[in-house]
Amino acid sequence: MTNIGFTAGIRRELSRLGSRPIYLFGMVLVPILTAIFFLGLLDEGLPEHVPTGVVDLDHSPMSRSVTRSLNALQVITLTEEAESYGDAMKMVREGRVFGFFVIPENFEKDAISGRGPTLEYYTNLTYFVPGTLAFKGFKTVAVTTAGGVVKQTLVSMGLSDTKANDMVQPIIIDQFPIGNPWMNYGIYLCPSFAMCTLALMIMLMTVMQITSEIKNYTSPQWLATCKGSISVAVTTKLLPATVIFSSIGIFILWLLFGYSHFPCYGSMWAMVAATLFLVIASQAFGLFACCAVPNPRLAFIICALFGILSFSFTGFSFPVQSMYGWLGVFSWLAPIRYWLLTYFTVALNGAPVYFARLYMAALLLFPLVPALLLTRLRKACQNPVYVP
Repeated sequence: MTNIGFTAGIRRELSRLGSRPIYLFGMVLVPILTAIFFLGLLDEGLPEHVPTGVVDLDHSPMSRSVTRSLNALQVITLTEEAESYGDAMKMVREGRVFGFFVIPENFEKDAISGRGPTLEYYTNLTYFVPGTLAFKGFKTVAVTTAGGVVKQTLVSMGLSDTKANDMVQPIIIDQFPIGNPWMNYGIYLCPSFAMCTLALMIMLMTVMQITSEIKNYTSPQWLATCKGSISVAVTTKLLPATVIFSSIGIFILWLLFGYSHFPCYGSMWAMVAATLFLVIASQAFGLFACCAVPNPRLAFIICALFGILSFSFTGFSFPVQSMYGWLGVFSWLAPIRYWLLTYFTVALNGAPVYFARLYMAALLLFPLVPALLLTRLRKACQNPVYVP
């Protein structure tokens, strides 16, 4: 009898999935299009040629050398030259540049005489990424220029170039970025945003699959098809979606590691397994919302709010370790957090799967929570009450 209920439940759910275009849109198109969007947006890895300006009040050979150094940087491009600080600020307010570099009057004269001229630079951090890149470029040129002036002064005092270099830069620093030597933003952001969007859509579509039965008062028929077993009903309801979402997740992995050639220094099979576990954990979170609040509107609100906030408090844009303690706790309630840690551990750091075992095991613990509340969902399905 259970087998008959299981087969009938699967057939019923396949029929429902094929009856409404919203399922195709939410399960397939949104996750894939989002992944393609971010891959295209961050195709170059790091934003380059940020429009900036310069205010040269000296017009000397040394100031022109500084201007050429600014324009030679890869991250910024000098697109405007202002005559004064006020004109440069006007350009920033109009959005024509994201920052400007100020070379003061008598810059060369004061530098040669040792009077210590001041180089100033201003960046618009309202736009965080271009503003930060402009700041980085300006600071690099300012430090290099200061070092060059000091070296020139030391040489004029009779020191050799070698000794002057040793005094200006006594310690040479070699940088070795581990896991992402290209400093490619896309390698970090694209998998994060693509998989978080997938997890969000899994939660929402799970809520839609279950609560639509209550909304349309078809939940008694749903239970009857599965011989009154809520566990069989939930399994047959979610299993086809599990297969669909798992296929989409594996396709996104192919876009990342196959088509876009993102590095995967560890086991690819571990990333596939983590993605499958993410699908199950996200469905479990949506099922938990339905069990806790068997109301379409409230269940959607819970999953939408928590899923969207997952972009922020799971460590994509700000480290969890630096958050307030009470806020950082929420990051461990999101399934995407464990997938992200597995990605860092296995794919980027190349560690064995053993070091990501706890993260992957945590994803498998998510289904245990709604399993304890299935009785509540069964009562709501037996006597459906839809509250708009």
